[in-house]
Amino acid sequence: MTSRPGCGPGRRGPYPAPMYADFFGLKHEPFSIAPDPRYLFLSERHREALAHLLYGLKGGGGFVVLTGEVGTGKTTVCRCCLEQVPRRCNVAYVFNPKLTVLELLGVITEEFGIPVQPAASGAPTVKDFLDPLNAYLLRTHAVGQNNVLIIDEAQNLSADVLEQLRLLTNLETDSRKLLQIVLIGQPELRELLARPELEPLSQRVIARYHLGPLTEEETAHYIRHRLAVSGLSGVMPFDRDARRRVHQLARGIPRRINLICDRTLLGAYGQGRRRVDRAMVERAAREVLGDEGMPPSGFERLSRFAGTLDGGHADEGDARARAGSRARPRFGWWVAGAAVLGGAALAAFNGLTP
Repeated sequence: MTSRPGCGPGRRGPYPAPMYADFFGLKHEPFSIAPDPRYLFLSERHREALAHLLYGLKGGGGFVVLTGEVGTGKTTVCRCCLEQVPRRCNVAYVFNPKLTVLELLGVITEEFGIPVQPAASGAPTVKDFLDPLNAYLLRTHAVGQNNVLIIDEAQNLSADVLEQLRLLTNLETDSRKLLQIVLIGQPELRELLARPELEPLSQRVIARYHLGPLTEEETAHYIRHRLAVSGLSGVMPFDRDARRRVHQLARGIPRRINLICDRTLLGAYGQGRRRVDRAMVERAAREVLGDEGMPPSGFERLSRFAGTLDGGHADEGDARARAGSRARPRFGWWVAGAAVLGGAALAAFNGLTP
């Protein structure tokens, strides 16, 4: 397990400090949801994702695809990648791909700094953009430069735009393609590329990677890492049980971890407490995630299971009795469900015992 505070020399000013910073001995905001590469925690999966993107910067054409759930750190990894761009690599970065074909071509040429002269009629055409783009790619290739197009939130691309991107990879010499395209998006991007009509594009994907959530151990390292980058020199505010609960409630998603930890520290500051426990984490998580974002407790899950048993074994003659008891807790069914589970476990154990 390795981590580092950033991916290159700092280019920005000091971080703003939250109101609880002095109280916990911090110099900067530890749990901002902004994709700042200096806070990037390189778990094993994040290192592999970064390696795929760096490969895309040096590759010989085609598509590189990086996917992941919302908040797993895709954009942060991308920003880190951009800070390691090779000297002879030109990058066009598109962060809002909800565009038409003409709009996307306009953004690409603008990002590469390519002047475009519309047709005499004044209404631009695809050819108006493709001709200068092709000339630019050939010219830069002749002097040993690579060109990379990175599209974030690529799950929002329409099918016709994706087809145009595939056609852009047809721009090539006898030895290599002139444009490398990196698509970064949510899991829906994988489903999009799996469509039969996009099979020609899918066959041009030379590298794919799906960025998953952090493990419980990685979550603990992640929390420590961000606090250390923010200047923590004293006692760790989150005890072991609190860190475990953060992981459970955040489901290992870094953005959710940030939201929960930030609100927890704010609550602890308000109470004058320098140590955070499980109950404080749960209160903070409920505030930032709401009830719908909270996973059910063990008791709630077992109660739901008992309710399933209740509904599954009842007949029409039980309907009125069940309706009359809706206001009462189903402890009888909870105990019955527990007994069934316990009996099944005991039977399985006896069957395995020699």
